[in-house]
Amino acid sequence: MDDHNNSFCKPILSPHLTRLYCTVLIGGLMGVISILFFLVKMNTRSVTTTAVINLVVVHSVFLLTVPFRLTYLINHVWSFGLPFCKFVSSMLHIHMYLTFLFYVVILAIRYLTFFKHKDKVEFYRKLHAVAASASMWLLVIIIVIPVIVSQYGILENYDEKECFKFHKELSQPYVRVINYMIVIVVIAMAVLIFFFQLVIILSMVQKLRHSFLSHQEFWAQLKNLFFIGIILICFLPYQFFRLYYLHKVRQISDCNSDITFYNEIFLSVTAISCFDLLLFVLLGSRWVKQKTHDILNYVLCR
Repeated sequence: MDDHNNSFCKPILSPHLTRLYCTVLIGGLMGVISILFFLVKMNTRSVTTTAVINLVVVHSVFLLTVPFRLTYLINHVWSFGLPFCKFVSSMLHIHMYLTFLFYVVILAIRYLTFFKHKDKVEFYRKLHAVAASASMWLLVIIIVIPVIVSQYGILENYDEKECFKFHKELSQPYVRVINYMIVIVVIAMAVLIFFFQLVIILSMVQKLRHSFLSHQEFWAQLKNLFFIGIILICFLPYQFFRLYYLHKVRQISDCNSDITFYNEIFLSVTAISCFDLLLFVLLGSRWVKQKTHDILNYVLCR
């Protein structure tokens, strides 16, 4: 995986990214803090709860790297060494793909409960939930981190004072092939998830007819659109653009190309997914549920 280019190749880009990452940092921290109070009331043996807890960890680790991005955006000089630059740089990609993975897990569990007519899917014991999470993070530590340390940003000589400028790594065919494979898998899974959700909602509306708004299961499925919405808004635009970027990146001689400017924008938008925890808490409030119910009633009854 490559990372985005030096944001200062386009003077107009730096202030926009500074505001974006400041917003992400504030909203993300608010989400992490608020979800901790929410998790106290949730069933810790639930597979969905376990996925949400791991989502909190992913967002928290990423948010710890955001101040370093902001420091670089403001000062235009990287002062923390090239190895740490590679870690911070790759963390945006790791955050995006792990967040997407946990979304898929949460949605898959909800689809399973719907088709199997179960109320919820649980681990037998709390220890099993801890073991599942520990195993996942162990794989990340054993496989992902060593690959990043040993292979990320090794094909060129980079300036210690600059960061986030590793697009030349994509000049290698095998690197582009891996990236193409990742993009295709993500897009295919997103389309499949959206298709399943559409089928479920349409089948429930057809089955329940006019009483679907008062049915609890319909509202549970409607919440799934929250995760799908984040995938469609934050992740898929970057994935689709990446197909074009991977095709054109070989022709880029420096960071002044317009394509690197757009790559920077699309990649940075993926960080907005940090707002999911805050929105998740807000959507769980009774006031929001009631307002959503009233709006749907108004729209459908017109």
